[in-house]
Amino acid sequence: MDTLEMLKSLKGGEFLVKDAAPETIFTNEEFTEEHLMIKSMASDFVEKEVIPFGREIDKKKGEGLVPELLEKAGALGLLGTAIPEQYGGMEQDVITGTILAEEFGRTGSFATAAICHVGIGTLPILYFGNEEQKAKYLPKLATGEWKASYCLTEPGSGSDALGAKTTAVLSADGTKWILNGQKMWITNAGFADVFTVFAKIDGKDFTGFIVEKGTPGLNLGAEEDKMGIKGSSTRQVFFENCEIPAENMLGERGKGHKIAFNILNIGRYKLGSTALGGARQTFNLGVRYALDRNQFGVSIATFGAIKYKIAEQAIKLFALEAVANRVAMDIGKLEHELKEQGKSFSEALLGAAEEYSIECAISKVFGSEVLDYVVDETVQIHGGMGFSEETDACRAYRDSRIARIYEGTNEINRLLTVDMLLKRAMSGKIDMMSPAMAVAKELTSIPDFGSGPEGTFGEEEQTLKNAKKAVLMVAGAGVQKLMQKLKDEQEILMNVADMIIDVYAMESLLARVKKIYDSRGETEAAIYMDVLKVFFNDAVARINFSGKEALQAFTGGDELRMMLMGLKRFTKYSPFNTKDARRRIADSILEAGSYNL
Repeated sequence: MDTLEMLKSLKGGEFLVKDAAPETIFTNEEFTEEHLMIKSMASDFVEKEVIPFGREIDKKKGEGLVPELLEKAGALGLLGTAIPEQYGGMEQDVITGTILAEEFGRTGSFATAAICHVGIGTLPILYFGNEEQKAKYLPKLATGEWKASYCLTEPGSGSDALGAKTTAVLSADGTKWILNGQKMWITNAGFADVFTVFAKIDGKDFTGFIVEKGTPGLNLGAEEDKMGIKGSSTRQVFFENCEIPAENMLGERGKGHKIAFNILNIGRYKLGSTALGGARQTFNLGVRYALDRNQFGVSIATFGAIKYKIAEQAIKLFALEAVANRVAMDIGKLEHELKEQGKSFSEALLGAAEEYSIECAISKVFGSEVLDYVVDETVQIHGGMGFSEETDACRAYRDSRIARIYEGTNEINRLLTVDMLLKRAMSGKIDMMSPAMAVAKELTSIPDFGSGPEGTFGEEEQTLKNAKKAVLMVAGAGVQKLMQKLKDEQEILMNVADMIIDVYAMESLLARVKKIYDSRGETEAAIYMDVLKVFFNDAVARINFSGKEALQAFTGGDELRMMLMGLKRFTKYSPFNTKDARRRIADSILEAGSYNL
């Protein structure tokens, strides 16, 4: 694939200490014809087969209609894009997977079922199954004839997956595994044919297993009455002396954590794209309602307060597109490189996803919180009607909330972001020490008040460099001051994570707007310059706030005053009329009648 031959990307987490060349950051504008063809096919399926039946899907709670839709998607090839051709799939690239996640993401309950099936339901077998397991299960999973589910969470172990109590014991003759235990919040459980189940062999070796529907001892609880995604099947799954063939152990004994955590990395970056699809679909509901709704004799779309909401949602959506596609292509490029080095199909993608595990977590957190922002503001634009079950805005509001919880809560992902970054620095995978020491030296030096940044994007480039310095200053001071105690100071770690997420989004957005400017020219890129400047203006303010909160938590006196002065220096951005910029963005969208960036 030509896009994989672009300049080499930064290593995982390295964006914080090095500047990424725009050429290395993939954007929507670089979709290939094949990408656009698959996107169009998926969009047609969603528009014709799923969205018109959203209410019916919710009422049936996963019974009947959702399995039928999965089979229709499978017949189109939409469930097998990650599966090699030898097993009945299409073996498309990583970007194709995120395109499908985005399109499915528009559908609420169906999105949950579909993403679970193609992701955590199918991928454990694809990447960790032996040849016999792949040949048996993957062809039917690719077509949707069989549906997949993933059983990890238990009543006493949510984020602490390795605390599972489900057990597996080998029979005396060595031919069967006997499973006992309970799983909860299991998506697709009501109609799944294949379950990936995690249990501890003899109560200690955390291991994966494949369990088929109808196996004696496999029992299901009632459908959960959930806040949202009501049309997806969610049940408890019980194992009572459930006997499965010995050959149904998945992967290596005691290596179940490798399956669980690697699959979670893939799920996280795809969740960013899924959230993007849901946010885009809901955003357009709000735009259409604003255009149609009249108050005081005029359309509410003419009100400044409404234009603010529309513009701010669009800015976040545009930034999320940049983040989600950047993460996906970085993983795709490294996967390609690893295959060229002789790594197997499974080793290549899993290794690439693990390398960018920090960025996967960022995509999940940023995407799910953009989605929640958009659905909340869409309800607000609808006013009283947004609170009524008659509107899709109400359903979208309920459906979105789960995105901040599954694939690891956003709190867990924030903590992981900082933890993984510090571990990569301590292991020498990235050099954070030299840049951090340079920032510390700069704090005690006289500021350089030179002629200032030059070029169209000079100020944004300098602002981004300084934002990275702000993160290094705060994180470096925290490590130096608290040492091993830092891991227990979750509030500080959350502050630092928020700073990191904003920096990553700023850099991704800047690269995208630069490319648009270079390809379309100044006039056509004007609206994107507005998006960029408003986002940077607000991002540096957030970084300043988070940095201040963190610094005040572990230092004081003259040291705190010096660092706060440094933080202020590193979070400057020229005053900019964000009100007029937002109005220009909103007017452009309102004229188009939907998201058009």
